[in-house]
Amino acid sequence: MTLTRAARRPLLRERRRETLYAIAFVLPAAIGFVAFYLTPAIRGVWLSFTSYDLFTPGEFVGGANYAKVVDDHVFWNALLVTLEYVVVNIGLQTAVALLLAALMQRLARSMVIRGILLVPYMVSGVVVALLWQWLLDYQIGIVNNALDFVGLPRQSFFGDPALAIVTVALINVWKSMGYTALLLFAGLQAIPKDVYEAAAIDGASEVKAFWRVSLPLLRPVLALVLIVSLIGSFQIFDTIAVTTKGGPVNATRVIYYYIYDLAFNRYDFGYASAIALILFVILLGVTLVQLRLTRANRSDLA
Repeated sequence: MTLTRAARRPLLRERRRETLYAIAFVLPAAIGFVAFYLTPAIRGVWLSFTSYDLFTPGEFVGGANYAKVVDDHVFWNALLVTLEYVVVNIGLQTAVALLLAALMQRLARSMVIRGILLVPYMVSGVVVALLWQWLLDYQIGIVNNALDFVGLPRQSFFGDPALAIVTVALINVWKSMGYTALLLFAGLQAIPKDVYEAAAIDGASEVKAFWRVSLPLLRPVLALVLIVSLIGSFQIFDTIAVTTKGGPVNATRVIYYYIYDLAFNRYDFGYASAIALILFVILLGVTLVQLRLTRANRSDLA
């Protein structure tokens, strides 16, 4: 059935009106994206090929900043420290979040408990860092006083090169595990109950059902959690800036803090931009590999 021109006019006016409404809602976000993300990103790429230092106009130096990375031992140390942090943070955070999600699904579905788990994530990272800096202080910290009370030696959690980055990772595990657990819990809730009933009929225990049913069907959500956690872990900054400032002896100088130090302490914006772009390429590559290995776009429910 073909509509006449007169009959199509109201439909066309309605579509135009809907289009204008859509543009009105999207435009502020689009302007913010262009102004605060796209434009700085393009400028950062340009700066990575210059010697810009804030005080003098930047001169084009080609790939000199990228060539400088090869012999920059501080950069490679920062990358290794970041990888150590990523392994500890993601490994523990994912394991604890999976356990909490399974417990919430089986034992406690209270909204109060979910809210309590989410509280640390809602607190500012700077506030969390200050809180744990006080709790772990060598002299007056509650944790060290407790160790002293039970006869164990006090620990310099932020002053010992062997403990510092692990301590920072554990702080961020505590902060983020509730949010990660809620994401995984939502994924578990999406799994049909009849799948578990079929597994129970086949004689599967709770533990076996979790490993053989829940984890495979949770793969798309788990892949998303791992990717988001990976990107967030590579961008760790606030906890380091508050507690250790990259010390002791570069033991916690992660790559994000190194970029900050180069740009805002040494004013070497060109080299800092080059390292930032290298970090972007690393994250992009790791994310693509992770998507491929976890088959995040496929679900065993289909």
